[in-house]
Amino acid sequence: MSTERPGTDGAAGGDGEKRAPEPTGVDLARVALRAAKEQARARGDAARQKKQARGGGLRSGARADGRDPLALGAAINRLINERGWEAPAAVGGVMGRWPQIVGDDLAKHCVPQRYDEDERVLSVLCDSTAWATQLRLLAPALVARLNEDLGHGTVRMIKVHGPGGPARRYGPLRAPGSRGPGDTYG
Repeated sequence: MSTERPGTDGAAGGDGEKRAPEPTGVDLARVALRAAKEQARARGDAARQKKQARGGGLRSGARADGRDPLALGAAINRLINERGWEAPAAVGGVMGRWPQIVGDDLAKHCVPQRYDEDERVLSVLCDSTAWATQLRLLAPALVARLNEDLGHGTVRMIKVHGPGGPARRYGPLRAPGSRGPGDTYG
């Protein structure tokens, strides 16, 4: 009779095949660590799937995504593109470059006030009726120049406003049918 027990090193089992040696010491620690890592990975995957199901998504990590910090210029450009503000932003740039576009003399007396995106109209306020008349004469060429810079059809028309006159006062010293000081304005 054999002195070896089944399941020990180099022993044949009850079915006649050789078995691998039982792990000991460091080998047992490696097996336990591998099993613990697999369990942790499985728990992490389950938690991540649960978070995604709630709408949380993945956290920002090694790869860039939409939640990462951006430089100010990049953030503003992204906001402009997402909201569809390209044309108003471009016209706002024109308002900042107004003296280079129309010339220093005209820029001293005529100031852009607002841009109506729906109507594609740029409103300009002039400090006298003479300068308002001058700008009205230059308006077609100015619209062409603006559309050249901003893109075709961005500005359809320039609406020129003359200076506002003083408040009209009615009293005993007015001539019948007179509009008062409003005769010389706008």
